[in-house]
Formats: sequence, structure tokens, C-alpha cells
Amino acid sequence: MNVRSHRVAEQMKKELSDIIGRKVKDPRVGFVTVTDVRVTGDLQQAKVYVSILGDEEKKEATLKALGKATGFIRSEIGARIRLRKTPEILFEVDDVMEKGNRIDTLLHELHRED
Repeated sequence: MNVRSHRVAEQMKKELSDIIGRKVKDPRVGFVTVTDVRVTGDLQQAKVYVSILGDEEKKEATLKALGKATGFIRSEIGARIRLRKTPEILFEVDDVMEKGNRIDTLLHELHRED
């Protein structure tokens, strides 16, 4: 990722957090945290990684709601960030925290066995 795409990604992360938290009114959208945004070098696409609080069913419902709201979210991003073309947005669940907790639990169990 070059410097420009990195700056755009960081700005998008900040704005997306605000938009999802305050502007998206869909009741299916639960507690969502934008953990990372990866923008392609040509600024045409952006992968938005989100952490969603809740069980698998809640995560799926929230992801579907975000998918439905992509047009609205993209128009809000376009109004807030000055770019020729607003990147297409793709939401993905970021499960790094869950994997980290699982590894931590396994390490504690190994330590107790010794």
C-alpha cells in the first residue's frame, strides 16, 4: 500500500466509524468497531474489516445490514472525503480478537498441565 492509499484508508476508517455509529439507522446493526481499512493502490476498492459484538447469528445479521447500507455509506464517504471516485466498499468480519483469545486460552491450558 502506497502512502496515498494508506492516508485514504486511515481517513476512511475514521469516517466509517462515525457513519456506522451515528448515521446508519438499521436496527440489525449492533455494536460494530471498524478495525482496519485496506484500499487498493488505484483507490477503486476498499475492504473494511469490522469487529461485531455478539453471536454468529448477530454477526451475520449485522454484516447483511451493512451490505444493504453500502450505497448510503459510500455516498456519505464521498461527501466527507474529497476524491475523484469514492472506492467501492466491501465489509468483512475481523475475527483476529477471537483467534487471539482462543490461542491465549490454549496457552493457559498448556501452562496448567505442566
